[in-house]
Amino acid sequence: MLNLLGEYDVRLDAKGRLVLPSGLKKQLADSLSHGFVVNRDVFRPCLVLYPQSVWDGTNRMLGRLNRFVEKNMEFIRRFTAGATHLELDGSGRLLLPKALMDEPKLGKELKLVGLGDRVEVWGKAGYTAMRKQKVDLSALAEEVMGSLGNDAAPGHIS
Repeated sequence: MLNLLGEYDVRLDAKGRLVLPSGLKKQLADSLSHGFVVNRDVFRPCLVLYPQSVWDGTNRMLGRLNRFVEKNMEFIRRFTAGATHLELDGSGRLLLPKALMDEPKLGKELKLVGLGDRVEVWGKAGYTAMRKQKVDLSALAEEVMGSLGNDAAPGHIS
């Protein structure tokens, strides 16, 4: 199971390629030969880089949706639109599709963020702006994590 961690600053070269940082490469060692899928994030102005196995699992979940229900099809259509298979080239670079890069206006300076089983690809300025947004983390943690109970709480001692 993947548990991708870390924030990495990268810069696109003139052809729109990025070198996968060694810290991420090590964490993705078992996934590198299978490739990736990159797509827009449906909620935030960033891209998401999925190891192929994670994308396949997500596709299996989408496949269980009833496609005769219009809102299911609308979600599938919007979630998968633009999804592109990527492989590392011989120099360990990924070519990000220009069409996906333009919409969230990522620019050349990027921030890669390990997020469990996937990597978010942010424009450096967009990531900084997102991090500066005020969030009541206490209330958010209670709402999101509170339903898990004490056994799942960080720092809980049994």
